[in-house]
Amino acid sequence: MFRLLPRIRPVAVAASALLMLSVSACGSGDGDDSGAPASDSRADKGAFPVSIGHRFGTTTVESEPQRIVTVGLTDQDTVLALGKVPVGTTEFVGEYKGAVGPWAEKALGGKQRPTVLHDDGTGPQVEKIAALRPDLILALYSGLTKDQYRTLSKIAPVVAQPKDGPDWSITWQQQTEQIGKALGQGPKAEQLVAATEKHLADTAAKHPEFKGSSAVMATAYEGRYVYGPQDNRSRVLHSLGFTLPADLGKVVGDSFGANLSKERTDLLDTDALVWLVADPAKDAAKLRKDPLYGDLDVVKQGREVYVSENTDFGHAISFVSPLSLPYVVDRMAPMLSAAVDGEPATEVPAPRA
Repeated sequence: MFRLLPRIRPVAVAASALLMLSVSACGSGDGDDSGAPASDSRADKGAFPVSIGHRFGTTTVESEPQRIVTVGLTDQDTVLALGKVPVGTTEFVGEYKGAVGPWAEKALGGKQRPTVLHDDGTGPQVEKIAALRPDLILALYSGLTKDQYRTLSKIAPVVAQPKDGPDWSITWQQQTEQIGKALGQGPKAEQLVAATEKHLADTAAKHPEFKGSSAVMATAYEGRYVYGPQDNRSRVLHSLGFTLPADLGKVVGDSFGANLSKERTDLLDTDALVWLVADPAKDAAKLRKDPLYGDLDVVKQGREVYVSENTDFGHAISFVSPLSLPYVVDRMAPMLSAAVDGEPATEVPAPRA
């Protein structure tokens, strides 16, 4: 189950003697290759060298990367969308083969799947990353610590999360543009952003009822957990025309989300409320048992949207990328439309397959 919650506690990576030997071996070029080279879409040779600023300084990519490892959430989708395949990618959601979701299968095509890495909350698997002999490590949508950055930088150039904003909060647009720059695919990245934004705008235009309606996304993590204005899930709602509750940013603070106190249950009383939960029927019943929530108009007027977080659709909602966004909004728009239609009797449909 993935909510991007237990995994974000930053824990520094310990650089053991064995680890340093692995890094050293990686740099020497000895050993067998692991994973496929990451290129069949050639970069603009004039784009290199390129320097990219981030939380921990500036990273220079000297030439077109051939062996890319992604340690950030969704970073692999952008790499795939730009015509390359990482040699390694970090699994956060869904246990998909190669950590490639169904929304990204077309972009992968018949190419060899990446080696799957894991982050159980203690940070990137440094020794396994070193064994892949990367020439670029991407950690844009991440909570990378300074110590982790320094350790990974001994293996290959690392592009980390932006210096502004909390961890796990980079916009999908900035992520796409930065990865495009690092891969020498700047113009293609700009086209990808424009095409994805057009899909969102076209969906919003088909649903004028969204404009000005309020909405929020939440999950039943340790009570009621809401995603704030700096989270990409909330940004998707905003891009479709919805407004977020006025006090949401104040309650969430400098983070992508926060648990609501009982006194602020009112923030859930929106025109559409999207719940990401393990079991829609059971979790809905449990949430509604609390009169502070059950008596809200959003409940009594049938404006709730429940999504199982353990489905492809639920995973995709938390996996905001140029590849997942069309997949998500095409399925979510009818559900949101039913929620805001003003008719309590309207049943929110299940997402289409």
